[in-house]
Amino acid sequence: MDGEVRINPFLSGNFAPVRSEDDFELPVEGALPAGLSGTLYRNGPNPQFDPRDANYHWFVGDGMLHAFTIADGKVHYRNRWVRTNKWTVEHAAGRALFGSWGNPMTTDPAVLGTDSGVANTNIVQHAGRLLALEEAHAPFQLSGPALDSIGPHDLGGKVTAHPKTCPITGEMVFFAYADDPMPLSSQISWGVADATGKLLKRETFAAPYCSMIHDFAVTRDHVVIPVLPLTGSLQRAMAGKPAFAWEPEKGGQLAVMRRDQGVASLRWIEAPKGYVFHVMNAFDEGETIIVDVMRYASAPLFPNADGTRGENAAAYLVRWTIDLTTGSVTEAPLDDLAGEFPRFDERLAGLPYRHGWFVGQSLKPGDFRANIIAHIDLETGVRADWTAPAGDAISEAVFTPASPDAPEGEGWLTAVVYRGQLNVSELVVLDAMNVAAGPVASARLPRRVPFGFHGNWVNA
Repeated sequence: MDGEVRINPFLSGNFAPVRSEDDFELPVEGALPAGLSGTLYRNGPNPQFDPRDANYHWFVGDGMLHAFTIADGKVHYRNRWVRTNKWTVEHAAGRALFGSWGNPMTTDPAVLGTDSGVANTNIVQHAGRLLALEEAHAPFQLSGPALDSIGPHDLGGKVTAHPKTCPITGEMVFFAYADDPMPLSSQISWGVADATGKLLKRETFAAPYCSMIHDFAVTRDHVVIPVLPLTGSLQRAMAGKPAFAWEPEKGGQLAVMRRDQGVASLRWIEAPKGYVFHVMNAFDEGETIIVDVMRYASAPLFPNADGTRGENAAAYLVRWTIDLTTGSVTEAPLDDLAGEFPRFDERLAGLPYRHGWFVGQSLKPGDFRANIIAHIDLETGVRADWTAPAGDAISEAVFTPASPDAPEGEGWLTAVVYRGQLNVSELVVLDAMNVAAGPVASARLPRRVPFGFHGNWVNA
């Protein structure tokens, strides 16, 4: 009704930020696996101040890191904001200064043109560096597990939130979209850093349009970048309409390149309809590339180009088979549980694999608040599940092998569960090959951890 106060859903419930930086020793229930020693790092948006934009989006909040360190049968929790340029200048001012998506119409003139990175999406370790990532800016380096901010890490510009580390060469392969001084451009870059972190290659090419490209696929021999019609438009944003919006009529394309040839080998192949945030894994098979993705019928969480509300579609695990001979793609379903945040044993990144995990949603498909952890055997097609109690919600579940030479899939899953009835969160540990048995150990916080995006385990 007119005059009704509308609460932004991304600023309420467990999406709402926490405003403290804490250190807690957590009580442990169950038995922590003897061989599990290290830190689960998680990243997510946590605005330091109330946003300037009335239509604040979950994707643009300040990055806050959460570290769960397991050692000697104990669990220690620490959280810290990433001290980006944006966080630092706003902290000094005592208020928000930057508009969402870098929007100049809602940004304080005093900070126009300065670094607005939020480092809020993922956190990875490569070449001994702990890097907080989000796709619109350079990586931001921190110390682990103290979470002290060090500063931007130069890889030639923007870097995706989902780089891939090759288990054969140790190289980190990455990409960046809208990689141009002009905001929301159609330029895409891809690059490679060697096992020591040295930048070996960075190339740029033009896509058919500006697309929000969150993830991509890397195999032993190929790179596949999906350009799908969640489009960016500066003209649209300047007119007060959505900077990013769903435009299915534009169709989708896959940019396919050989890793050893790069842009010189670029070819465009028509993509299946729909949208993809996340890739599980990909590998070469003769003259085909196999890519397993969580595919939506339409992009969730974003409006249509005219500003009307988009469909809150659900994602399902499917397999794309790219035929390099015919330049075509076929799609086949792998499972029927709505889900997101796919993971696998990353010792097999870019190689044939059998086991995968994702978090599922049985109560309200299309809702990011998952209630299931699922293990799928891609050889047999059999899925095993653990369902959290009613009202709880599960983060991405991260796989850690039991040992460096353990068989594929033998190891542990670590995840953060929001306990809705208690309004607190806890770390849970599951046997990756027996998820149906539920957690073997848990460690509860005295408060909640806001819903976030991605995390990774780093061994001690």
